[in-house]
Amino acid sequence: MLLAGCASTPQATGERDSEAKQFSSHPGSSTLYVYRPTTDTPETDTVLWIDGRLIGATLPRTYFRVNLEPGKHTLAGMAYDNGTLSIETRHGELYFVSLYVLSGQSHFWPVPRETGEKAIQRCCALLENWAPGQRPLLR
Repeated sequence: MLLAGCASTPQATGERDSEAKQFSSHPGSSTLYVYRPTTDTPETDTVLWIDGRLIGATLPRTYFRVNLEPGKHTLAGMAYDNGTLSIETRHGELYFVSLYVLSGQSHFWPVPRETGEKAIQRCCALLENWAPGQRPLLR
C-alpha cells in the first residue's frame, strides 16, 4: 500500500531490505543511503539522480542504497525544483543523506551514520535502483 501511488518505483523484497539494513560496506566502494523519513508531501514524487544517473522516484518513508566509486558526487532531486547536494566519499565508508520535500522543493541533509541507521530502521522500506534507460512516471 505504501507504494501504490507510484507503480514505476519498484519496492525491494523483504530479504533485500533486511540485507541493506545490516549497513555493511564494500571495501572497494563507498555506500550511500538516501532516505525520505517523513510523509512530508505524500503526493509529491522526487526523482533522485546521482552524477546524472537516474536512481529512482522517492516516496515518503522509503530509501535507496547506492554503491559508488569513492570521490565527489552530486545528488539531485527533481520535483518542482532541482535541489542538489555535493558529497565526497571514501573507500569502505557509509554515508547517509536525509531528503525532505517541502513546498515542492527537494532538501538534502547529510546526517551522521548513527542518525541515518536509526531513521531507516524506524521508518523506511528499500526501493530498487532503476535500471539504465528506465524513465520516471511523473504525475
